[in-house]
Amino acid sequence: MSFEEYKNLWVFVETEENEVKPVGYELLNPGRELADKMGAKLVAVVIGGKVEDIAKKAIEYGADEAILVEGDEYFNYTTDAYSIAMKTLVDKHKPSAILIGATNNGRDLGPKMACDLNTGLTADCTGLDYDAEAGNMVWTRPAFGGNLMAMILCPDNRPQLGTVRPGVFKKPELVEGREGTITREDIHVAADQIRTKLIERIEEVAEAVNLEEAEIIVSGGRGVGSEEGFGVIRELADVLGATVGASRAAVDEGWIPRAHQVGQTGKTVGPKLYIACGISGAIQHAAGISGSDCIVAINKDPDAPIFDVADYGIVGDLFTIIPIMIDQIKKVNA
Repeated sequence: MSFEEYKNLWVFVETEENEVKPVGYELLNPGRELADKMGAKLVAVVIGGKVEDIAKKAIEYGADEAILVEGDEYFNYTTDAYSIAMKTLVDKHKPSAILIGATNNGRDLGPKMACDLNTGLTADCTGLDYDAEAGNMVWTRPAFGGNLMAMILCPDNRPQLGTVRPGVFKKPELVEGREGTITREDIHVAADQIRTKLIERIEEVAEAVNLEEAEIIVSGGRGVGSEEGFGVIRELADVLGATVGASRAAVDEGWIPRAHQVGQTGKTVGPKLYIACGISGAIQHAAGISGSDCIVAINKDPDAPIFDVADYGIVGDLFTIIPIMIDQIKKVNA
């Protein structure tokens, strides 16, 4: 395969019911740096019902160009419609690499594209780089249960595909009025080519727990001790206007729904403030909170690994410390 005709870095900016998924804009941040290293253009790919405003916003977030595909068949995500549209675009424009958010839809689309395009896919990446000498993307993801980080290359096929977890990267700075080229592609998929149909959308608890966009998260772990023990975690979160998170251990015990799970096997988060209560800090959890601006840890064990990644540590019983914090915060709020 000759790679000379494959150029530019694409970011798939996902939409659903004409609303953007934030991870698409987040990926424009590392995308900008990678495109500059490649000496290539950063191109946002936007597919949806009526989503021209999202394409314009992608340019304001740093894309050089946007490719826009609109149609009623794209209002809700379906594997067939989106994969057909993406394959048509790739066959025509031949990008070197494509970044896709590791959302539910992105985790569905990525493997289908890899199959359609006969290329590789690195899933759930937490790090991205470019090897200019070899001309390959360097995809980094946790491996072996999070005990090591694997660097994966796709040297023999193009385009190179990777899905990246929401919350790993921050959105780039928005430059209002920033201009770039928007290329409209008229791609439509016949109804008989779409083998699935959305019958009904059910609002689940998981959709209400928006950990990826939370600015403050208060999480509980095994040290919380029980489902009832999460009462004090929720109270602290309430006075801070925070979202409640949890470690895998607490979720596995059945103390809190899986939608709250933070870590390699849960949600990757990057809040301004992350408070870990009774969480030991295993590598899987630490990997999921590494993007936090400030981490505060509360744990009885002074040797707990969480203190190695925390900015501030409090050694003590969370059921003694958190009520004191709540009282002080209430005084400040008053």
